[in-house]
Amino acid sequence: MKHKKPQDVDEYLEQVSEPARETLIKLQATIRSVVPKETTEKISYGMPTFHYLGALVGFAAFSKHCSFFPYSAALIREFQDELKTYETSKGTIRFTVDKPLPASLVKKLVKARIAQQIAQNERDKKRAG
Repeated sequence: MKHKKPQDVDEYLEQVSEPARETLIKLQATIRSVVPKETTEKISYGMPTFHYLGALVGFAAFSKHCSFFPYSAALIREFQDELKTYETSKGTIRFTVDKPLPASLVKKLVKARIAQQIAQNERDKKRAG
């Protein structure tokens, strides 16, 4: 997939080969359907990332799989039963284009991640006094 360094999410997706591109576009649409309207999308660490009160979630295509990055090891542990058919690591959920993450699971993960971000933001505000 490595071509030139993408400047934005659309450029990143243009460089992804089919059928992974379509899989990531569907994932992007699912994420967009549940994030707050203030959420932005940009390239961070070379991949599409949604930002809401900081980095929220990201996704990427690789040669043999795609990945969803919830930026939270705690979330991956929390949803481990629903993720048992996918390869996971501390910060990554890997899936293939023929077995993408279900939209319902993505929505649950993103909503849970938003709740984490809001809670962290509130803790930070209290600390700052």
